[in-house]
Amino acid sequence: MTEPSSADVGTTRVSRTVRAPRSAVYRACLDPDALASWRVPDNMVGEVHVFEPREGGTYRMSLTYLDPAQGPGGKTSEATDTFEGRFVELVPDERVVEVVQFESDDPRYAGEMRTTTSLTDAEGGTGVTVLHEGIPPGVRPEDNEAGTAQALAKLARLVEGAG
Repeated sequence: MTEPSSADVGTTRVSRTVRAPRSAVYRACLDPDALASWRVPDNMVGEVHVFEPREGGTYRMSLTYLDPAQGPGGKTSEATDTFEGRFVELVPDERVVEVVQFESDDPRYAGEMRTTTSLTDAEGGTGVTVLHEGIPPGVRPEDNEAGTAQALAKLARLVEGAG
């Protein structure tokens, strides 16, 4: 489910119930191979270059358009968005807070974006809410919401039944 954005156009919140325990969802948030498979919109593929899953740890990831001619263009190159992140807070089975910056020469993509993934008990599984704050002005909030909803659908497919 996508909730309306707040008055701050640089913020989105997307939620979904996943039929899996919180521990399985949390593990998928901190496993680089899992992250590369689910944390991407449908029209992109992910690659994790660096991954240190601890508070203060960093990571670097690229999302590349499957068909660059059909994409809006990447932030880092014509077909790729690369970003660096830092884990700010890790609460097992409850919350992952990270801050990311896109690698781009375009000032519309500058600044830090904070992403908080919250896990709660829900009927039949885990409620997953992803809150993005400080979305750069070059990223349309509706595109961020759509990409996050697609990513959460992939997360559900990955962990449901994996227990």
